[in-house]
Amino acid sequence: QVRVEESGGGPVRAGGPLRLSCRAAAVSISSNRNVGWFRQAPGKEREFVSNIGWRGANTRYADSVKGRFTISRDNTRALVYLQMNNLKPDDTATYYCAAERLPARPQPGTSPHDYDYWGQGTQVTVSP
Repeated sequence: QVRVEESGGGPVRAGGPLRLSCRAAAVSISSNRNVGWFRQAPGKEREFVSNIGWRGANTRYADSVKGRFTISRDNTRALVYLQMNNLKPDDTATYYCAAERLPARPQPGTSPHDYDYWGQGTQVTVSP
């Protein structure tokens, strides 16, 4: 069983930073799973934000966050991070971390359907 847990959300003023963390708990194989971040604002569909391959070499970003967000991972600690800088009110959403099934594909997916294991989400609220 893969248990995914996000942390690090909260309120922030526009232009400020936040760092989200994702831990795939209780699994020794968490270090070799592709991981993605998604977000969902009220009344909107869940959308892709960023992903990272299990080796940490392949990363991808949504156009809306490119240049502001950075995804990284520390496989020794089974953690994936999403550093968010220059936040905007449009970034307000619940952010979800998700892990793909094994074996890991060469390129992580960008659709929620590509991911089997999801966290409960962490709220990010950006005020003007």
